[in-house]
Parts: sequence; structure tokens; C-alpha cells
Amino acid sequence: MLNVLLHNGRVICPETNTDDMLDVLILEGVIADVGRSLTTKKSLETHDLRGKIVAPGFLDMHVHLREPGYEHKETIETGCAAAAAGGFTGVCCMPNTNPPIDNESTVRFVKRKAAAIMGGLVDVFPIAAVTKGREGKELAPIGELYEAGAVAFSDDGSPVANAEVMRRALEYVKMFDAPIIQHAEEVSLTKGGAMNEGFVSTAIGMPAMPPIAEELIVARDIALVKYIGGRYHVAHVSTAGSLELVRRAKTQGLRVTCEVTPHHFTLTDEAVRGFDTNRKMNPPLRTQDDIEAIKAGLRDGTIDVIASDHAPHSFDEKQVEFISAPFGIVGLETAVALAITELIAANVLTWLQLVRKFSVAPRSILQLVVPKIQPQEKANLTLLDPEIQWVVDVNKFKSKSKNSPFHGKRLTGKAVGIINNGILHLTKD
Repeated sequence: MLNVLLHNGRVICPETNTDDMLDVLILEGVIADVGRSLTTKKSLETHDLRGKIVAPGFLDMHVHLREPGYEHKETIETGCAAAAAGGFTGVCCMPNTNPPIDNESTVRFVKRKAAAIMGGLVDVFPIAAVTKGREGKELAPIGELYEAGAVAFSDDGSPVANAEVMRRALEYVKMFDAPIIQHAEEVSLTKGGAMNEGFVSTAIGMPAMPPIAEELIVARDIALVKYIGGRYHVAHVSTAGSLELVRRAKTQGLRVTCEVTPHHFTLTDEAVRGFDTNRKMNPPLRTQDDIEAIKAGLRDGTIDVIASDHAPHSFDEKQVEFISAPFGIVGLETAVALAITELIAANVLTWLQLVRKFSVAPRSILQLVVPKIQPQEKANLTLLDPEIQWVVDVNKFKSKSKNSPFHGKRLTGKAVGIINNGILHLTKD
């Protein structure tokens, strides 16, 4: 079991409202003390973290691990390795696998396999399907899935398009106080589309996906929540209109939350002009106005969570015409650095706010234990170097797939290690 003394780190913990230069003493995997100039009679492994940040362990609540069924894209093992390299002590895996995570045995398979990887360093929390087979027709056995360990329910990759099915799902999950996570897309408006509808799509002749397709589903679902209650979370929100709907719902006291991905506050649809299939994702890259709205939503708290929507695809799957390529990019190993580069360096967020969106908020939404940096708490920590300059090289990724639009991009800040479940893992280039 881990015994280590972390010296001189900048401890940032939203739950204790801490932002100070402190030592952290960990004994038997538990935080024994937090303070200045700590010493111990034991002979301990020590690390000088001067210039580094010690934060509660980050959780990515939107990850596609692809296993079972699509192991050529990613496996639970390679996904957990990518998560550790990116600074995440936990991930939530989406159910669009083959077979889907829509029954108790598949939930237990994922949890069992994850627990045996890297000594259980990265916690994996399955998100189960809302409907059987993710077909949107009949509810999955939600009670059974919850008892097996599912922390939320989503048909991600596809929306729950039928309003009656969504109503029944919201009613059902109220019994467990678990959220429905919606991939908001009115598919009748996006069929055949490959990018955002706007000036760029017209200029390059690309079939498009209008912002209203996202906003219609968000508006419908919020109306359902207002009518019957329940907890509702919008995955990968991407438009100014969707954000305004969520903002209004929050002011009405509805239990509505949302997340944003780094690529949606970093890139616009202008990036598609080169027809790089690693810039094709769903929802698609939007406009600069949407990015400004997203940054405002991050700042004012409308956006609760930053999540990667890590969506691995093999090289050959992306090496096709743009219109034929699958949606999605990998993100576990760049999410934190992109957030530091785009949000901290640009004074969009404070460090306390950023840590809350990566650590506290996702766990609160999912009713998971929120790590605290204080005595008697389990050591669940993310270690960051906020100043390091580095260039993204997909060939160094731990992920099995390399489909990132950020290859060659210079970033500031990086995770340098994590501590979880009695294990210290330091990141190596």
C-alpha cells in the first residue's frame, strides 16, 4: 500500500476551498496529513512538487472504451492507460459497444475487467443504455443495471428520439435518482450530414447538420423534466442556443446539467476546410460565436463539466472520404492540456473552477464519492504541471487509436501523475 510524502505542491481542492502551497502525507493509501513542512519518522518515498499542482482526482464522465466488440479501436486496458496518462483517476464508459451495455452481465464484465487492469489504478464506472439494444424502442432493465453498478443511463451515439420513451425513462430513473444523459440530436434534420450547417458547409459543398437539431431535443427534454421531474444531463453541448436553454432551466430550479468537450471550445467549423477526417465529430464543430457562448457558459457555471468524449477509431476507418468517415476523436490524453491552454491561460476559468469541472462536478452529478484533500480521506489525486510546454504527438499516445485533430499542436500544461487505490503512477513521455 502506498506511503509517500508530496512536498511543496500547490494544493487546489474546491471542496475544502483550498488553494495553497502545502505538503501532503499519504500513509497506507490514505491522506494522513496536509500542511506545511511535514515530516515523518518513517522512511518514505518523497516527491518535490514545487511548481506542480495537486488536485482531487479527475473523472472523465464521457469515454468510449469500445470493449466489448470493437477491440480494434480501443480496449478497457488501453483506454485506462490513456486515462492515466491524461490525468484521470476515473472514467465513465458509454454503452455503444457490441453487445451494448444493456444488461447486468455486460455491466459486471466491464467492472470486473477494469478492476484487474493496472492494479485498479483507474476506476471505471459503466453508463448503461436507456433502451434495449440502444434502439430507442423499449426501456432497458434499468433497475437491474443500476444494481449491477451502472451510474447513469444513455443511448449515446444515438438520441432517445421518442418522446414517450424519454418520458418513461425519466420517470423510471427517478427511483434511483440517477441521470439520463442525452445525445441531443433530431436525426430527421441531420441524416447524411457531416459538419455544421453554415457558411463553411455551403462554401465547400458538404452536407450539413444544423444547430437547431441539437436545440430541438434539448428543448423537448427540458420540457419533459419540467413536467415530470427527474435528472437530465446534456452530453457534449455545442451550440449557443442549447446553452441558453440549459441556463434557463437552471434558473427555474430544474435538475438539468451539461458538459462540454475541449474540441468544442477549441476548434470551429473552419477547421473542416482541409477535409481532415479527424475533425469530423458529432455534434460537429460549430462557429466562433458558439465557442464564445461556451466559454461564457463555462465561466458562469451553466456548463458543469468538461469531458473528452474520447471516441477512438482505427486508422483505416478514418482514411476515407470525409463524408464517409465515422464521427469522433480521441481525447483522454489532450483534454486537460487543452483546458489549461484555452481556459486558464486565457483567464476564462480560475484553477478552482477548472478543477471543479474535471473532478467535483462529474462525481456529484453521478453521485460518486468526491475526493477531498484532507486527512482521513482516500488519496485520489491528479498531479499537474501547469507550465510545461509540449507538442502533441499521437504516436506517443497510450490509446490504441490515434484519431486526434491536435497532432502537432503546442500546448501548455500537462498531467504528470495520478494517485488512486493505493498506487502512484507517474506519467512518462
